[in-house]
Amino acid sequence: MMIELEDEGAVFPAHIAEPQGTVRGGLIVVHEVWGLVDHIKEVADRYAAEGYLTLAPDLFSELSRSAEITPEMQEELFHPDPERRNAVQPRLRELMAPTRLPEFGARTLAKLRACFEHLQERTGRVAITGFCFGGTASYTLAVHEPRLVAAIPFYGRAEYPVEELRGIACPVRAFYGENDASLVAGLPELTEKMADAGVDFTPTVYPGCGHAFFNDTNRYAYDESAARDAWRASLDVLDTAMAR
Repeated sequence: MMIELEDEGAVFPAHIAEPQGTVRGGLIVVHEVWGLVDHIKEVADRYAAEGYLTLAPDLFSELSRSAEITPEMQEELFHPDPERRNAVQPRLRELMAPTRLPEFGARTLAKLRACFEHLQERTGRVAITGFCFGGTASYTLAVHEPRLVAAIPFYGRAEYPVEELRGIACPVRAFYGENDASLVAGLPELTEKMADAGVDFTPTVYPGCGHAFFNDTNRYAYDESAARDAWRASLDVLDTAMAR
């Protein structure tokens, strides 16, 4: 079901998934660069089936070009043929350029905070997870919201100095694919910075797969074994975090 939330006077849509029985806590699920597609709604529904009141906001609703970021473009970006991958990248960079502006980042954080407040009011305990763009957003909310009980980023970036990482007050359980070269190359430095900041940070790198390994709608990127293990691990993190 879709609802509307408000941040600083601006309205944005979100998919909400309600548990059938006892509500164990609240969870924000943040989409990839493809926006709030059916796959992300289905992930939110899966978490709701585990007892979590889940919000999946559309953080790209304000972008006029968001509808042009298509499943076909996603498939081309992960195609085994490097020429086809290279051909689609300039168009994707053009479409995503607005998301790199500081004002977009500020609005995104405001929307995440609105999601947090909505769930906090209803459940009392809130965690966040997300994929790619959403993984980065998960780190962002963790840095800025000390009441968060867990952050579970999938292949996200956390480009913060140690001083800002000290704002993270919850456990962070992160997942990456071995072949996601740029993110994995930076993981040792991130792990060291998290340790210096005193953050409970546990990254897992799955061998033989790359970016978007959790997305079962992407035939080139999906890795069933890694996705299953990360799913179970994410539920373990939530179970522990909600019980504290």
